[in-house]
Amino acid sequence: MSKPNPEFFSLRPELEKAYGYTHAVKIGDSIKVSGAVSMDDEGNPTAIGDFLQQMKNCYSDLEKVLAHYDCTFDDVVVENVFTTDMPAFLEYAAYRGSIYQKQFPTGSWIEVKGLVMPEFLIEIELEAHKF
Repeated sequence: MSKPNPEFFSLRPELEKAYGYTHAVKIGDSIKVSGAVSMDDEGNPTAIGDFLQQMKNCYSDLEKVLAHYDCTFDDVVVENVFTTDMPAFLEYAAYRGSIYQKQFPTGSWIEVKGLVMPEFLIEIELEAHKF
């Protein structure tokens, strides 16, 4: 039985190459998605100081990555949230109910000292399984 070949996907190829990562990789029915932050296509932080909008921007990028693999948030089995401001995340965590309408995935909520740029308040990474 042969091993499935990984299928790599870059949402912003030039930025990902510069930073040294790929936004997602699919192996078989499993998809690993790198953390999404609130940035524009040039890599500049967006929604600076606005936690909820940064969170929405993260989910918007994650939705694009999932769609590339013909998946939705219903296919997500793990969600890890990294934030520099846990009280703000807890204030807006209920927003996730509009993202995960069937069930919530497993995952962790982790407060960190900092993310790749100081303007970023939240980063969300996912794992999905194509059912």
